[in-house]
Amino acid sequence: MIGRLHGILLSKKPPELLLDVHGVGYELSAPMSTFYQLPETGASVTLHTHLVVREDAHLLYGFASDAERQVFRTLLKVSGV
Repeated sequence: MIGRLHGILLSKKPPELLLDVHGVGYELSAPMSTFYQLPETGASVTLHTHLVVREDAHLLYGFASDAERQVFRTLLKVSGV
C-alpha cells in the first residue's frame, strides 16, 4: 500500500491534484479540507494516502493529516458509503 507521498505539487484542480515524486506523477483525489491547506503549485508537499483497488480502477486519495485519512477509512467501513 502507498501510505505517504512527498513531492512537488504540479497541479491542483479540485478534487484532483498531481504530485511529482522523483519524476513519477501521481494523480490523487483529495477532500476540500486538504485543498485549503495545500501550498502553491511548484512547492513541496507531503500527503497521507489511501489506495483503493477495485476491479476496474486503482484510486489514490490524499490527505493533509493522518486524522483525515483515518476518518476516511472509518467511513469506508460503513455500509452504503
